Amino acid sequence: MNAQKLEPGDTIYAAQELRNDGSIPGLPENELIAKVGTRGVLVNIGHLEEQPDVKLYLVKFENENLDLGPEVGCWPEEIRGVEPNDEIPSST
Repeated sequence: MNAQKLEPGDTIYAAQELRNDGSIPGLPENELIAKVGTRGVLVNIGHLEEQPDVKLYLVKFENENLDLGPEVGCWPEEIRGVEPNDEIPSST
């Protein structure tokens, strides 16, 4: 599923390893947030004020206990949805 078709509440998966760039309070910089294939939920969709055509996705990813972690801003290339016939990614 193309990130452009996603809506808040959709299940998404990390398309690449995501680490804290220092913008998430309470997490050490460079801490792993999500491995490739980690499941999450799309919370909101926004854009950069300076570049309204660039979408930013607010996502909460599951941790190892399947609890949702902090909200993380993601670029379209960092996440992916799943079409009905797609294989669900593995985070192992």
